[in-house]
Amino acid sequence: MLKTLIVGASGYSGIELVFYLNRHKNVNITSLAVSKNSKDIGKCISDVAPQLKGIINIRLQSITDIIVNNEDFDVVFFATDHFVSYDLVPLFISRGCVVFDLSGSFRMKNSNIYTEYYGFVHHHLDLLEKSVYGLPEWNAKKIKHAQLLAIPGCYPTCIQLGLKPLVIKKLLCSEHIPVVNAISGVSGAGKKSNFNNNFCEVSLHPYNIFIHRHSPEIMEHLKIPIIFIPHIGAFSRGILATITCRLKTNISYLNIIKIFDEVYQSKPCIRLYNNVIPKLKSVIRSPFCDIGFALNNQYLVIVVTEDNLLKGAATQAIQCFNIRFGFFETESLI
Repeated sequence: MLKTLIVGASGYSGIELVFYLNRHKNVNITSLAVSKNSKDIGKCISDVAPQLKGIINIRLQSITDIIVNNEDFDVVFFATDHFVSYDLVPLFISRGCVVFDLSGSFRMKNSNIYTEYYGFVHHHLDLLEKSVYGLPEWNAKKIKHAQLLAIPGCYPTCIQLGLKPLVIKKLLCSEHIPVVNAISGVSGAGKKSNFNNNFCEVSLHPYNIFIHRHSPEIMEHLKIPIIFIPHIGAFSRGILATITCRLKTNISYLNIIKIFDEVYQSKPCIRLYNNVIPKLKSVIRSPFCDIGFALNNQYLVIVVTEDNLLKGAATQAIQCFNIRFGFFETESLI
């Protein structure tokens, strides 16, 4: 049993981590932490998340108290703001823990991106270098030996899973940049969302066009440029992305299906659709990423759906956890 700490346990992704890790036969959740100023300190997690009532009743502690008490853990999950994980990940790494960071603090090797898109100068260059990007379908070999796993963002997960087979096979026309329109539910903004993200204020609108902080993450790991247009929609959770790209000549629909089948046939959390476009409702509260296609001459539209709190965050982190420790990849997820 691996002694496990979840930091940020009262947030949307943190609650999902608690639920799925609690039913993992190889995990012992020994502590749940929140920030030192959180109003949830001392409460049972089931008081903050009633869906956990009768399932798990651990009390939430201040992360400061946990650090001061020098509690011993094998594994730490961070479901926090990037500023929190940036400060605390190095400490737990130095204590020998295996760390799964769901924030953006260690996802990119280019430290200049943090200054431009995240608003801070990244000084932990050694950890940036040793961190492993936790996209399990594409990076399993490195995940098996990592101490610090940087879990991809929710948008980058579905966009990369949709585009990467075409990039690897060099099927994209180099003269045309893929255009991605992706719509996320309001939970993507987290519990501390502002007035504009209030459910009653949201209709459907794009935001942060060309400047969204997930853009450089996507492009660094795909190694191609994209045009990314994120939207927020008046629903609670999930992402639906439509990726429009131009292919090289003489590539048929059957070619596309065959390539994606070859790449993802052994990947348990990817579901491919043939002649059907996936719907968002099919992935809500599930660990799956669903992918479908429409082809017209050289123009391919890839439709990708996922639950942003699960495949885009918590269950993807647990996929990486399972790979890292040699468990069945979907242990506790399905």
